[in-house]
Amino acid sequence: MKKQLSLILLLMASQAQAIVPFEKLLELNNSIVLVNVDLPDGSSGSGTGVVVSKEYVATDCHVIANTLGANIAKHDVAYKPIAFKADWKHDLCLLKFEELPFKPVPMRDSRTLQYEEDVFNISFPNGSNVPQPSYGSVKAIHNLDNSVIIRSDAAFSLGSSGGGLFDEKYNLIGITTFKSPGPQGFFYSLPVEWIKKLMKEPDAKSLKTLDIPFWAMPLEQKPYFMKVVIPYQNKEWDALKSISDLWIKEEPNSPDAWYFLGLAVQGKKDLKAAKEAFSKAEKINPRHVDAMMGLAEIAESEKDLVALQNIQKKVNQLNTSLAEVISNKLAKFK
Repeated sequence: MKKQLSLILLLMASQAQAIVPFEKLLELNNSIVLVNVDLPDGSSGSGTGVVVSKEYVATDCHVIANTLGANIAKHDVAYKPIAFKADWKHDLCLLKFEELPFKPVPMRDSRTLQYEEDVFNISFPNGSNVPQPSYGSVKAIHNLDNSVIIRSDAAFSLGSSGGGLFDEKYNLIGITTFKSPGPQGFFYSLPVEWIKKLMKEPDAKSLKTLDIPFWAMPLEQKPYFMKVVIPYQNKEWDALKSISDLWIKEEPNSPDAWYFLGLAVQGKKDLKAAKEAFSKAEKINPRHVDAMMGLAEIAESEKDLVALQNIQKKVNQLNTSLAEVISNKLAKFK
């Protein structure tokens, strides 16, 4: 009863953010489970899982890899899997059960997402005994291995690995998996398409593996969207430009490759080149608000009131909070 009351109070508090109605969040929470593991040193660990069918719970492989065993728990009841499937490279695992008493979440292909769509995730962060929501929007969609990796600003933390990322219609759109290092967190989720593909693969034979997920590989083997983060955060503009140039050469139609090039040359005080790069990013993806904000900063420095007003109108259709930032810039002209 005490746990139920805590859950109700938590959900009521989250309702104040005006994104997910209380009833719907409660329904989704019933499909989010705690994944418990036994570690070789005798201790225990935990992560999050999402019920994606009557048989399967999706989670991150790094939650269960090289453990002595795993189970899921919901409402103080534990369920032991009978088998599991593993895509070690992509860090996606499916725990298999005979039949789960939980409602599977509906799934929407991650490729259909758009920048600035409102999203939220649900998981068990920091050892919480009840699932908790976090809100944000899609900030980038990166191509990887015939699918996409979703970057959002819906934050998650330790224990959230394997949680669910949902759209406004409560469809599962991703599995929360890893964040970038450094003070400005970039939060990444795996695509639903990989879940559907893994369901058709044979069962794995052992929890032991030497495979390393793509996001934990040495820097030179990581995808470009990960390579740019540290140089960007450290303001290492030459390094950021070199990586962005290589990224553009490999993916000329990646709006984010052009966006990071814009940041690099802007940092090097080449505003003409920065404007060209940000404009290219926006042309490729007219919903790329971050590129628009880069253009707004340049327009402010050039005291281009007309350009700043036009940018504010476009941003306001996609992200009202950032549109307010531009409004404050416009106010300085008055």
